[in-house]
Amino acid sequence: MVDQVERVVQKDNTTVDAKGAVVREKTQASSTEVDSKVTVANIIWYIYGLVAILLGIRFILKITGANPTNAFVDFIYSVSGILSAPFDSIFGVTNTTSGSVSSVFEPSILVAIAVYALVAWGIAKLLTLNEPRASV
Repeated sequence: MVDQVERVVQKDNTTVDAKGAVVREKTQASSTEVDSKVTVANIIWYIYGLVAILLGIRFILKITGANPTNAFVDFIYSVSGILSAPFDSIFGVTNTTSGSVSSVFEPSILVAIAVYALVAWGIAKLLTLNEPRASV
């Protein structure tokens, strides 16, 4: 897909000035057009990227047994908890405790990342469905 199209127009002028000297003039004009559908599709993929990163960080923090009272960990759990909530009851959660560290394996987070990827792909594809293919 082409995100932007640049058109360049060149014009050569050869004239004679009042003193009889030959004057060659070369002008070039360019204009750029941006396809708004492709831009919106890129924004959708960017938002999906943020969602996937948040869920990936949540997965890593849960499996490594990060301290939930830490401000950063609590922030990630709060924000990503909203995103993973629809998928939390798909699988059973496996807890492992080693000393005071409790590790949690939540495969539902991986399912959430995959489902959000499919939704983002579907919306982006719907926007660019009738776009002509770029020639190779």
